[in-house]
Amino acid sequence: MEPFKQKSIRQYRCFDSYTNITAGLTTRNGGHSEPPFDTLNMGLHVSDDSEKVIRNRNRLAEELDLSMKQWIIGEQVHGTKIQVVDRSMTGSGALSLDSAVQGVDGLITNETDLVLGAFYADCVPLYFYDPVAEWVGIAHAGWKGTVNGMAAEMVNALREKGCHPKNIQAVVGPSISQRHYEVDQKVMDHIPDPYKQVCAEKNAAGKYQLDLKALHKKIMIENGVPEGNIQVSGACTYEEKTLFYSHRRDQGKTGRMLGFIALRA
Repeated sequence: MEPFKQKSIRQYRCFDSYTNITAGLTTRNGGHSEPPFDTLNMGLHVSDDSEKVIRNRNRLAEELDLSMKQWIIGEQVHGTKIQVVDRSMTGSGALSLDSAVQGVDGLITNETDLVLGAFYADCVPLYFYDPVAEWVGIAHAGWKGTVNGMAAEMVNALREKGCHPKNIQAVVGPSISQRHYEVDQKVMDHIPDPYKQVCAEKNAAGKYQLDLKALHKKIMIENGVPEGNIQVSGACTYEEKTLFYSHRRDQGKTGRMLGFIALRA
């Protein structure tokens, strides 16, 4: 069952069975940016008009009823570093690149009404919520973050804060699908052998079709998250041209969606 449900032209939501969580992913629609960033580009790092990006972000903030002063965004360096964030860090990355939380691709918190955000255009959005300990988290994972165990790092970071993996609810969001994600041997060499049969198939060209979503799910399960607690989106950013940005499909000239999660008071 698809975990993401359309909330408006600008956003899809997940964790919809929990009333105290606001989580989801923006679309590429309902904004102000011009081609090739049309129209709801949320990234300030892709050479779009920064004023239009901020207008786009403000539109989402209005829909979330959480101002940009309550947003916290990481720098995203395709690593696996995770930052515990709190109110002292509000506004980080909301209005400028320089103010983002440096060197991190994952954010967790147990404080309410903070929007943890990350950007995507084929990479995998990972969402986490422990309804018992009341912690939330979001992570950005391209192939480097995926094969280096970002999913495991997030589970471990939450465990260190008192979350039991059996209580963690996780969602693997829309990203590029296996059908459209061809990688070479260099990438495959980074994947532990036990995972390769689960997440990769060799194609006629001698390269591999890599299933990032399946790899994340496998890693979460092996780190104690029950399979029944993990929802995986079937949406492919590459295929859904009118709905999502795709770095690979658009050859690098495209915008970014914003993944977000907030624990509500």
